[in-house]
Amino acid sequence: MIITKKKKKEEILKRLGGGKTVYLFGCGSCAEQCKTGGAEEVREMEEMLKENGYGVAGSSLLNETCYNQLVRKEFRKNPSLRKAGSIVVLACGAGVKTVSDNAGETQPVLPALDTIFLASVERQGRFFEGCSLCGECVLDSTAGICPHTECPKGLLNGPCGGMAQGMCEVDTEKECAWVRIFKRLEKQGRLHCMEQYCPPKDFSVSVRPRKLCLR
Repeated sequence: MIITKKKKKEEILKRLGGGKTVYLFGCGSCAEQCKTGGAEEVREMEEMLKENGYGVAGSSLLNETCYNQLVRKEFRKNPSLRKAGSIVVLACGAGVKTVSDNAGETQPVLPALDTIFLASVERQGRFFEGCSLCGECVLDSTAGICPHTECPKGLLNGPCGGMAQGMCEVDTEKECAWVRIFKRLEKQGRLHCMEQYCPPKDFSVSVRPRKLCLR
């Protein structure tokens, strides 16, 4: 799940500039769960824009704003989209890009959110980063705990010399990721994995932009 946070109202208004008619896109998936781009947040954005002199031509709340076919269909069935001076998207960066690709070259598409990280969902309202999308997974040898993500130093061989009494020196309130890895591997009877040297990351496997075409 993609975690987002709201941009400040002043930043959104500044980016809108002189364009006085706005269309809104929300996202019924990740952004709705984060309470940054669901139905309630779209209504709040509409009210804020009207209070500041903007006309709202309409809004769309898609199941997934990053899904190109859904966005394309919305543009086809909704003529008011093309007439809006600007489009504001309450979704992650992928959603903003998808809307922008369908809007064409002349219609500004602006983000209302900042995209923060990819999260595992513990339960509603509790999200934790566990993967950095590095393109070279080592979770098989680290008991499902990603050192690239959960170690603040991103160490692939640890623990470092700054670990004290099992706690991380960068954040002393958190248990060292490598101590956690050790404990879990010990319970699994796989401590030999700690003896294996992990080479530096091959960042060429995550050269951006990336794509996947299954057919």
